[in-house]
Amino acid sequence: MPLRSLLVYLARPRRRSAADQAAQLELAVGPLRHLLPPGMTIEWLGTAGFRLALDGTTLLIDPYLTRISLRGFLGRRAALPDAQAVARFAPRADAVLIGHAHFDHALDAPLIARETGARVYGSRSTAHLMALHGLADRMVEVEPYQVYPVGPFEITFVPSAHAKLVLGVAVPMDGDITCEHLDQLSARDYGCGQVYGLHIRAGGVTFYHQGSAEIVDEAVQHRGVDILLSAIAGRGFSRRYLERAIRLLEPKVVVPHHHDDFFRPLDQPMELSFNVDLCGAVEEVRRASSEVAVATLGRLEPLAGAAVSAS
Repeated sequence: MPLRSLLVYLARPRRRSAADQAAQLELAVGPLRHLLPPGMTIEWLGTAGFRLALDGTTLLIDPYLTRISLRGFLGRRAALPDAQAVARFAPRADAVLIGHAHFDHALDAPLIARETGARVYGSRSTAHLMALHGLADRMVEVEPYQVYPVGPFEITFVPSAHAKLVLGVAVPMDGDITCEHLDQLSARDYGCGQVYGLHIRAGGVTFYHQGSAEIVDEAVQHRGVDILLSAIAGRGFSRRYLERAIRLLEPKVVVPHHHDDFFRPLDQPMELSFNVDLCGAVEEVRRASSEVAVATLGRLEPLAGAAVSAS
């Protein structure tokens, strides 16, 4: 499937891109607004990043704001948070949740914690990153299936997996972060570490965030979630990923993410990632279940829950 998809993309890249951009607009919001409780907002921060807010509490999930260039990724220069990007796009947070420690998920977490006072929740690899920044006291190294309350939110970390993006046989930058000095920490030194799916409950609504397009079937204990926030990039390397996720989690709505070009700065117009095939993901959801809706979020466009109508 990955090779076939790539050949189709290379044959007609503009047609694929135009179709995906059209789908991004056509599926915007959909039934999502009516699933959110009054007072809750959700915002896609690009890549796998989200902001959830309710009753004065703000959660950030995998917030990647700095946006290293492709040249920066390929080089060996230290990859560190951009203070201006963090101040602009994450002015407040009460908790930062990290599903895995690749640079495009965890890089900005330490600076957000320093500037906002938020606690960071994640794996041993994320804990090592926080310690490198001198912020071990702001870190919560999580235990699987333990419920962590943050304001009105209840958060559970569920063991998961990362898509094997290296020719379908290996996870890129596998293992933990091991650098001992920040000046040695290039983008390729952000070791993935333990991967988690995030189950979040608040205001009578449940979310499940999957930051990479793979899932460990036997680890999933939650059923009937309202909103599945599902990464779709690289899903061709994971056997029937969306079908399995839908069967296991039984969501009402799937919100695709991790399909934008994360080498482009957040303040530039969004482009889609190479060969992501958003239209194909929509079709995969529809084949898996005719009862599951698909909704997209515009990047940096907060969506508020629908107000309760007066009777």
